[in-house]
Amino acid sequence: MIELEPRSASPIARFGGQPIAIAAAALVIVVLGVSSIALWRAYTGSAPETDRVVASRQMQVRAAQASEQLVEKTKGLEATQQESIDQLQVVQDQLLTVRRLLAAQQADTRKLSEQVGTLTEAVDGLRQSFASAQAAEPAAATAPRKRTAKAKPRSNRSANRSRAKARG
Repeated sequence: MIELEPRSASPIARFGGQPIAIAAAALVIVVLGVSSIALWRAYTGSAPETDRVVASRQMQVRAAQASEQLVEKTKGLEATQQESIDQLQVVQDQLLTVRRLLAAQQADTRKLSEQVGTLTEAVDGLRQSFASAQAAEPAAATAPRKRTAKAKPRSNRSANRSRAKARG
């Protein structure tokens, strides 16, 4: 007859009686893996841990440089902003001065306009009084002129007589 193996038997169950051999084999595999990694690192000359440390330090240095640059740019912007504020203050002061001068000039202009108006009224009054005086004067002046006009022909006649006597 043929003996059949039980169905529940697994390959691990076969080694079940020799756990020390399994542990020793696993230990040998782990030691070989670790030693191969150590040899590989020694051969290539690089270790990922040190590379990571160096990379993190470089990133810290770059971050510090970037923050210093930001601080410098911020200071530059603050200085520029302060200059702009100062210039704006100067312009505002100049504008205030110009407004004051303009107000004073407008007041002077109003004053001069009032004076010109007063002078214009005075000149108009003088013209009217002069015109009324001239209107009254020609009536009185025409009578003496008529007398002078009669006297002139006589003097012309006498002058003509004198000339005739002188010739003749």
